[in-house]
This record gives sequence, C-alpha cells and structure tokens, in this order.
Amino acid sequence: MRHLLIFLIFSFMVCNRPAAQTVIDNDVYLWPEDSLVGEKLNHWHDWKFGIIIHWGAYSEWGIVESWSLCPEDEPWCERRGPYAEDYAAYVKAYKDIQKQFYPEAFNPEGWAKAAKNAGMKYVVFTTKHHDGFSMFDTRYSDYKITGKESLFAQHPKSNVVKEVFTAFRNEGLAIGAYFSKADWHHHDYWWPYFPPVDRNVNYNPEKYPEKWQRFKEFNYNQIEELMTEYGSVDLLWLDGGWVRPAGSLTEETLPWLGKNQWIQDIDMPAIAEMAREQQPGLLIVDRTVHGEFENYRTPEQQIPVKMPDYPWESCITLGDSWYSTGPGEKYKSVHWAVHTLVKIVAKGGNLLLGVGPDKTGEFTSAVYERLQGIGKWMDLNGEAIYNTRPMPPYEADRLHFTQSKDGQKRFAIMLIQENEEIPETIVLPEVFIKDAIEIRLPGVDNLLPVVTHKDHKSVSLTNAIRLKFKGSPALVFALKI
Repeated sequence: MRHLLIFLIFSFMVCNRPAAQTVIDNDVYLWPEDSLVGEKLNHWHDWKFGIIIHWGAYSEWGIVESWSLCPEDEPWCERRGPYAEDYAAYVKAYKDIQKQFYPEAFNPEGWAKAAKNAGMKYVVFTTKHHDGFSMFDTRYSDYKITGKESLFAQHPKSNVVKEVFTAFRNEGLAIGAYFSKADWHHHDYWWPYFPPVDRNVNYNPEKYPEKWQRFKEFNYNQIEELMTEYGSVDLLWLDGGWVRPAGSLTEETLPWLGKNQWIQDIDMPAIAEMAREQQPGLLIVDRTVHGEFENYRTPEQQIPVKMPDYPWESCITLGDSWYSTGPGEKYKSVHWAVHTLVKIVAKGGNLLLGVGPDKTGEFTSAVYERLQGIGKWMDLNGEAIYNTRPMPPYEADRLHFTQSKDGQKRFAIMLIQENEEIPETIVLPEVFIKDAIEIRLPGVDNLLPVVTHKDHKSVSLTNAIRLKFKGSPALVFALKI
C-alpha cells in the first residue's frame, strides 16, 4: 500500500509539470572524451583534499548566502531582521548591503597559506552566488564588489576573485571557479514584471525567447571573463542545478527543483567549448545535471553509503554554515575532519571542506586552529591519502583501507575518537596483512612485528608509541608489497 501511495504521488507530480521536462534515467556517468580533460581528472583524483570558500556581501549581515531572497517556504530561505516581513523592502535592503560591506581584514594570502599547510591541493571560490553579486570586476553588471555602489570598490584588493586566485595559485593550489548559473538580481532571470515564485526563472523562456537569449549571453560573457582574465583555472564548478536543459530531470532531482520547472537551457556545449579553448583540460562540474558536463559528482554534506563507480567529491562544511557567521559559529573538530577525509578517500572520493571568512574578510582563529591540526596529521600520514585508490575491504569497524596507485603500498587507517586511549594491541585483517611479518607506523623508526594468532594477526604498540600518538585522530599502518 505504501509503495502504491508513493507511486501515485510521483505520478501526480510528473503529470502536473510542464510537459517538456521529461523525467528520464539520466544517471549514467559519461567519462570525458577529451584526453586533456581525462588527464586533469586523473590529477584531481590524486589531490583528494580541497577547500571551498563561500564569501560575499551577505556576510555583513551574517545570514545564509543568497537564499533569504528566495520566496520558498524552506528553513534555509528564512528572512531575519527589520525588513523580514516585507519582501520588497527586504530585497532592496539586501541589495544595499554592498554599501556597508567593507572587509578591512581581507587576507587571501593568509587563507592560502593555511589551506596549503592543511594539506589541501585545490580551492573552489564563489565568484558569484545565486544573489548575482559578482566578487570580480565584471563588465556585464554593476552589481559587483568593484561597482559604484560598493563601499569596498576603492580598496586596492577590491577585485576579490583576482586576489584569491593569485594568492592560492602562488601557494601551488589548483584553482576552481564556483559560478551560479542562476542570477536572482538579473532582470532577464527574475523579470520585474512578474514576482518571483521560487528559485527558478519567473517567466517561461519558451514564451519570451528574447529575454532568455539575453540571459544566456550574460552567463556566457561572465564565464568567459573568468576563463580569460584571471590566470590559469583548473575547475569550473557550476551551481544552480535547477538551471538545466530539457530531458535532464531525474527522479533524484525532481523534488527540489521548485514549482516553475521551465526548460532553462543555457547552452552548456557553447560554454564548455569556449572555456576549454581558453583553459585546455578544464574540468567542468555542472552539479546534479548528469551528463558530459558533470566531470565529477558532488554529494553535499554527506558521504555516500556505497562506494560510487564514478569520480566524486563530498562538499561538507567545517562549521555550521558555508562561511563564518560570526562568534556563534560552531566548528567541528580536527578529529572529525581527519575521520571524514579518511572515510571519503577510502571510498575513492575527494573531500572539499567548506570554510569561509567572516564579514571582516578573515578566517576566525578557530578555523586556523582546525586547519593547523589537520595539517599536522597530513604531514605525517599524507602518503595514505594522496595518490591513493580504494582497497577491498574498504572499511572494517574503525579501520579504513587505501593503496597506492601501483598497488605496491597498502594502508590501514585506524580512527581514534577524541579522548580515547590508543589500544595496546591492534587486530589487522588477514586480507590486508597477508604474509607480511613487519609493518610500518609513520613517525616510528622501527618496524612493528606482526604476531600470528590462531584466527587473526595483530601488532602491539609500546607505551612509548602510544604516548607519542596520544591525541592523534588516526594511526596509519603502512605495508609495502
């Protein structure tokens, strides 16, 4: 009965949306045919650990990025403050945040050094979120950090994207440009003639093709600026998955696309061709729009239960939010971060850790402390993370397994809880140990002898070793085949 009810509800949803948006089985991953893209994808797979930085004028108010503008009855769309009860007044006040936003402590060099020292290999930065406020000096909009109404425009580092990309590139990190395909400020996306209803375009693009064509050209032009004027770019990370062509809906994405599920085709083939002419081998991540322009998939705030058979990256926040909202922000621990990274890498994925500055333009001390703690562990144990591939049985209780790409090194990573005493005896699976008689523990000079018991094998840790690693988030047992 329950299955019948679900079927009827789903059938009703399908039958009562615009007919052009057909739900299809679009879950097949398409490996890139471009050899340069394939090569970059292999490099990205080896990086394992990156940082995504959300930051915009909204941090002045300490509110969720963009979503309070969206007229949907969802918790993340909640409006707060003196204008909350009047949508039109709220939108005007939100637009005027740029007149107060002055991040005097903007410190991209400090962010980049901290990310590098944490062991991160790439950055994804929000060049423009859904609210349409460009954090770069675009020629196609006045709603930008360098615009005439922006208080920060006269600052020598006002072209934020340029400063961020340069700082991270100088530290040797690969560069990713986050860009929202939706733009709630642009009059050819949310046309003032109609009120916005949800996150989608508020008119039918098929009925008003001239307006939609202008919006397509606007998106193309802004992405072209990012691909041509900001140095080498490795990733184009496109958000706003409801902006998608006909036939690209899936049962997975249908529930959260909103009411007006119009065809919102921005001509990704043209964008991709242009972008890769300027940035050969560029990875494109058209999030949730499965197909040739989603070079890897991006589960958000979660780790897949089963190991995916395609390239993937979990984007998960270090704090409560995608950026720092101020003194009340709660940050997860170094143990949590290392454990999360290990669990993801053991299943073949990358971790993109969500960290952001506060309204002053600086990471909080808590963020710097977490990144430093992660880096301390990575400095010692990075060989079990970088350039690795999954290894059966992938995980067993508190153990997670990886191996070098050539299969010549194996790693068993034992997660240790905060304030937990390190066990004296560690049981390791036969499938991992096999015929080995000694095993290496990074940070310990002598090899550890493997003890064979009747039904298992183990290694013992001396009191000195246990004291040395007291407080560590995880121990790595390394084995050379």
